[in-house]
Amino acid sequence: MLNNIGPGGLLLVAVVVLVLFGRGKVAGLMGEVGKGITSFKRGLNEGKAEIESAQQAAAAEHARDITPEKDKV
Repeated sequence: MLNNIGPGGLLLVAVVVLVLFGRGKVAGLMGEVGKGITSFKRGLNEGKAEIESAQQAAAAEHARDITPEKDKV
């Protein structure tokens, strides 16, 4: 169904949306969408950093002390 919409059809849909909602509401909506995408990306990066730090902490817990006994203080 959406494969049949060409550039003319998209332009027509854009004009109808602008007429129905007005330029201000559409601009505000696009601003909110942009903020949402930015927040989503930030959350992904924070989650990735949290996972990496947890993996490093787990690796540090399982690290073996290989210092010779005579050198330990």
